[in-house]
Amino acid sequence: MLRPMLASDWPHVARIYADGIATGHATFDDRVPTWSAWDASHRPDLRLIVHSGDQVIGWAAASPVSDRCCYQGVVEDSVYVDPRHHGLGVGQLLLSSLVKQAVATGVWTIQAGIFPENVASLRVHHACGFRTVGRRERLGQVSGVWRDVLLLEHRSP
Repeated sequence: MLRPMLASDWPHVARIYADGIATGHATFDDRVPTWSAWDASHRPDLRLIVHSGDQVIGWAAASPVSDRCCYQGVVEDSVYVDPRHHGLGVGQLLLSSLVKQAVATGVWTIQAGIFPENVASLRVHHACGFRTVGRRERLGQVSGVWRDVLLLEHRSP
């Protein structure tokens, strides 16, 4: 079941995020932020979860890429799925719903930075209409190892 993310979902969202961090292929972050830090950096109108009963099994959210007014319609997405639910279409449901919601709020570009090794995320993004527009080489380090990031974007019609 898909619904907007609530503050009370944070413990579940944080656990799923921690699982993503542990893979070494999901983010440059090395720890889960506090709720207040995460909340401050993500748009309140672009946060979704999928749940099964009382269990959150995935989440998606968008954050502004800049506070400059010329970028008000550009966001970056995050999509994370509980490892026990990988391969079941949860990520695609979340991302396709986030795209629809973002476009409805006036967003014209959704971008994603994805490690090339994260094949599942690349597959989901491409299935949801994103295209790879470039490769940012040695953008940052994870555990002391330089990592490239593929830049993907979805442009509203």
